[in-house]
Amino acid sequence: MTGRGSTLAALRRGDLAGARELRIDEPLDAFPRDVFALADTLELLDLGGTGLSALPDDMGRLSRLRALFCSGNPFARLPPALGGCAGLEQVGFRGCGMAEVPAEALPPRLRWLTLTDNAIAALPAALGERPALQKLMLAGNRLAALPPTLAGAPRLELIRLAANRFDALPPWLPELPCLAWAAWGGNPCEAGAAPPAAAAVPWAGLEIGAPLGEGASGRIHAAVWRDGGENRPVAVKLFKGAVTSDGLPEREMAACLAAGAHPHLAGALGRVVGHPGGADALVMPLLPPGWRPLAGPPSLASCSRDVYDPGLRFAPEVALRIARGIASAAAHLHARGLSHGDLYAHNVLWDGAAGEAVLSDFGAASALPPGDAGAGWARIEVRAFGILLGEVLDRCDGLAALRDLERACTAPDPRARPALADVSRALAAAGA
Repeated sequence: MTGRGSTLAALRRGDLAGARELRIDEPLDAFPRDVFALADTLELLDLGGTGLSALPDDMGRLSRLRALFCSGNPFARLPPALGGCAGLEQVGFRGCGMAEVPAEALPPRLRWLTLTDNAIAALPAALGERPALQKLMLAGNRLAALPPTLAGAPRLELIRLAANRFDALPPWLPELPCLAWAAWGGNPCEAGAAPPAAAAVPWAGLEIGAPLGEGASGRIHAAVWRDGGENRPVAVKLFKGAVTSDGLPEREMAACLAAGAHPHLAGALGRVVGHPGGADALVMPLLPPGWRPLAGPPSLASCSRDVYDPGLRFAPEVALRIARGIASAAAHLHARGLSHGDLYAHNVLWDGAAGEAVLSDFGAASALPPGDAGAGWARIEVRAFGILLGEVLDRCDGLAALRDLERACTAPDPRARPALADVSRALAAAGA
């Protein structure tokens, strides 16, 4: 592809001088050396889906490069040349068939590493020697262990281990001081019980309407469920069936059903049967018009923190209602032996006014181990709630007394954190 509108052609002509971001989606036989002409300015390079299978040894010349994406390309191993990129913080090689991660491939300032949906069976000890590491996406690989050096990762906040081969979870992982979001569903060690019997909803009894949204695991449509003599407005989530960054869609469905009913959960009413294409689908309650996410998902810059509308403010009573509802929902999940795994504002849907809210998206949900081990893993999610509570309080004039609860939930020593049931009770007793 060399036409006038081609990004690659524009690069070769020098039309992109001074660019900070470069995305090439044309087939490539080799890394385009013209990229080095942007070495003084280039911060983001996306070569995903181009067919590349190698990067040049002198990638370190891109001294200002902060983010590199090569997902969907046939890389047998993470390119060692990345270790020479002094400023590189975010690396994404999803769905590459990759089997090897050399220690020398890990850049010194690595902050966010995505290796989802590959064939990796082992990771180097050097991964735990990257002090800025904050986000680690490893779902859909062949891992049975993590390098023990990760026990010293001081800033790791999010880890995805779903759909691997762990017979046991690393006992030191819940002890990390900053870990707040973890997913391990679909591993041999997951003690998930069979979900309760769910209503079977015939596909023929659904009238599918307008799309409401799309996520990593599926698409959501408005629908009408002809349930007996009643036409019932519902939402239907059609699953794509592929490994997501969080885990397996079938585990999401199982968790959503196992969660049961709660006024602050966007749960499931039943499982669809008889889809003509064999797709899995759930029937869910339809939220009122105008409900929306509390925040946007993390950006490249924010890494593990949600992005809020800069003008968003809450009245004290609204902030308290949001916090109470989500704490109650998360405590309900823990009582049923589930960790949500993605307790974020972007997964909180609210009415935009009074503070009515529900926790949605079970894509990262996992079954908690029994006993004390499960309590330890649950304390990870307590930190996630504490971060959410702090973000809500940051946008509210008042409720200063709840800062003590926020600090307790985010305590660096996980053992010092309260259980979410205790958090929920404290919020119920608080006054706006």
